[in-house]
Amino acid sequence: MQYLQWLIKGMAMGAADVVPGVSGGTLAFILGIYERLLAAISAVNLRALQLLARGQLRACWQQIDGTFLVCVFGGVLLSIFSLASLISWLLEHRPVPLWAFFNGLILAALPLLLRAVRWTLSRSLLFVAGIGLAVLIGSLAPVQFNPAAWMFFVAGAVAICAMILPGISGSFILLISGMYAPVLLAVRELQLAILLLFLLGCISGLLGFSRFLNWLLKHYHDATLALLTGVVVGAMYRLWPWQSATSMYTPGGYAATFGQHDLLLATACFLVAILVMLLLLNLEKLLTGAKTVSTGNAVERSKE
Repeated sequence: MQYLQWLIKGMAMGAADVVPGVSGGTLAFILGIYERLLAAISAVNLRALQLLARGQLRACWQQIDGTFLVCVFGGVLLSIFSLASLISWLLEHRPVPLWAFFNGLILAALPLLLRAVRWTLSRSLLFVAGIGLAVLIGSLAPVQFNPAAWMFFVAGAVAICAMILPGISGSFILLISGMYAPVLLAVRELQLAILLLFLLGCISGLLGFSRFLNWLLKHYHDATLALLTGVVVGAMYRLWPWQSATSMYTPGGYAATFGQHDLLLATACFLVAILVMLLLLNLEKLLTGAKTVSTGNAVERSKE
């Protein structure tokens, strides 16, 4: 049952990663697997490679928390491949209900995030700083230029850091840095050398930045949580349902500009998202309860 939990939570992360402006790290943070994920990624180090080279596969697997990583990233990939077409269609044809859905997910979990921190004045200031950082990044305008090859390595490192940082989307970082279109072009045209540089940047950024965040959580746990919670709250600036690439609107103003505001559908999606998040947050209890019922039924049948 625990493996199924990790898989489902990974799928939630993957669904978030498909949407520009939403971070899979946000869902990992909200769903309570963020710290374990960082610790597992950080454990992919020289010691793990030495164990692998010696043929000590079981010890290496335990070192990197391999089963957990496979379940989570398996869920991420499953979600990306199964939901990418649907979410892309929604982004193009029905963006308002989609953004409303992600608003509901985050708002439903916000009280839990706030209760997880033992608040002091300094942590409150870090919370405000996190909000300011997310709003500042979210308000940056995209740039366009012809990048040199080495910039794909840097772009991969920065984007993957943003992807594991709650509240900040890696795809959005690529967009505002002017690297989103060049990376997509490299994917479409299978520019293998460029894609290899980007992948190496991703690996370097992931291994390095995950260690930094893991160190912060070990030594300044509540302060780091306060900052990250602020980033999640500030990132909601980019999730307002009635917006375009350049402007924010009221529902009425959005309808006047784009022809419809989808207010009823957005409200329904918002409420469904709250229910989905409550189910995800109580996933362990639900699955444990189902297992208990199943075991109990089996015992009853055996008695008969």
